[in-house]
Amino acid sequence: SDISIQDECAVKYQGFLLMRYLTVKVFCISALCGTFNVNIPQKINVLRGSCVNIPCSFDVDNTHDKNLDNSCKAYWSDSSSFTSENAKLKPTKEMTGDLTKKDCTTTFNNASLLQSAKYYFRLECNNPLKFTFTQAGVDISLIAAPPSPTLTPSTLEVEEGASVSLTCSSPAPCWSHPPALTWSPNLGQSQETLQENQDKTKVKTSVMNFNASHLHHGNKISCTAVYQKQDGIPDVTAETSLTPDISYSPKDVQISISPSAPILENQKVTLTCSSNANPAVENYTWYRADGDQETFIGTGSSFNVTVSKVKSTFFCKATNELGFKRSSNLQINVQCMH
Repeated sequence: SDISIQDECAVKYQGFLLMRYLTVKVFCISALCGTFNVNIPQKINVLRGSCVNIPCSFDVDNTHDKNLDNSCKAYWSDSSSFTSENAKLKPTKEMTGDLTKKDCTTTFNNASLLQSAKYYFRLECNNPLKFTFTQAGVDISLIAAPPSPTLTPSTLEVEEGASVSLTCSSPAPCWSHPPALTWSPNLGQSQETLQENQDKTKVKTSVMNFNASHLHHGNKISCTAVYQKQDGIPDVTAETSLTPDISYSPKDVQISISPSAPILENQKVTLTCSSNANPAVENYTWYRADGDQETFIGTGSSFNVTVSKVKSTFFCKATNELGFKRSSNLQINVQCMH
């Protein structure tokens, strides 16, 4: 009537006419089962044709620490009740961490061995230590295309000149072949790191730092993750982008004139002031330049004026909430009337 350590927690006893010493032993085993724990991620997306690393660590009851020896082997199955004989996956020593140090991290270089299923870890040694860790399983999902990278922040609204830091992150289920991250356009210095999540899975991260310019406004910024496969299939990519909203004071303030040449003295012309600004220009103001003198003559994006041979130099100013900029002087060539 002795009960082995093998799958104690899965042992079920029916009926109530058990002998007293057996009841006591079952109680002890139930208490013992609480000290057998496994730490694995809840879910991992695996790219078909690539490898996957399953981070894994475990604890056994301290009375079985002595049984953790070189005879111990790792097994994985999509069934919570299995043995080494019917295990779906039997990783070799090279594929697993040091089981004697309670490290059951497993690497599958050929993801085709896996199927989309929930896998459980089993430890089996050539001694009484044989246990299936059914407390937690890892959901493996085989995917044909990688997920889109994550951009942080997902939107960008800053003033020109602001220091910007964009972070692009993409999961790295295969630690030996993490995705390569590229920025388009490359606006500044970028730095890549392979970071560890709380559940011990890993993520590739690239941080790009630059100073915001009005030239960036409305122009898409993209981060592309390139995943290298191991089965000869071409690399696969995934992309995420954002369109920055950069606010800036007026730029490129220019004046156009209608009609153009020839302009006769005392002729009426229409001057138009244009500018590039975000937010849009709130008002335009017009000035006549006479040597060092600047005389305010009107407002509005367009302005009608009668030109004369002696007073035919003009400029405009464009203003928004962030500032203003003036145009260069426009000297109108006025012809004398014959």
